[in-house]
Amino acid sequence: MKNTTFGKIGSAVTGLAVLAFAISMIFGLFLNTIFASCLSSIFIAIGFIPFMAALNENNDKENKSCGVVAMCFASIYAVLVFIVYYAECTTVHMNTGLSEEVLSIISYGNTGSLFFNYDLLGYAFMALSTFFTGLNIKAVDKKSKCLKILLMIHGIFFVSCFFVPMFPVFTSETDDIFGTILLEVWCIYFLPICILGYKCFSDKKLEK
Repeated sequence: MKNTTFGKIGSAVTGLAVLAFAISMIFGLFLNTIFASCLSSIFIAIGFIPFMAALNENNDKENKSCGVVAMCFASIYAVLVFIVYYAECTTVHMNTGLSEEVLSIISYGNTGSLFFNYDLLGYAFMALSTFFTGLNIKAVDKKSKCLKILLMIHGIFFVSCFFVPMFPVFTSETDDIFGTILLEVWCIYFLPICILGYKCFSDKKLEK
């Protein structure tokens, strides 16, 4: 499979999964959509790995170390979120009799739980992955330049995702609407990255 094809598939899967996640979060204000949110988030990670791999493969060898670091961080992100979301879609979803004490640890739906914090840690590493990928991209036109900038700015999310769980910002008393707004803002920001990536691969602007 050609690298550009691999990149198109990865960016498309990631983009569609982000869109599905955004929709599930909106419906989550009225219904219990945690299963749908977690399932779509699993596919964000599934698409993200080939997306970042294709972006980093198509650049100068002089920046190879940035690409290696980006993929290491992407792998850490994927492992963490797979653990969180797969546990939610299986153990938590299938065992309705779990106690509140157990759910306060392993349920992503419980704001401030251990797995909720693991999820934020995962997205902190995702932000680092996009930052180093942005450093690695050789921009050749407006689309690739815009993609490079968006990827690097996305790295800022590392700060909030990594440090916020250390302070009483997100707790069980946090308003669901507040959390939903933050996640929707992230989706609005990240979706254009997926679209630009797909277009750049389609135009072969990121091909050696």
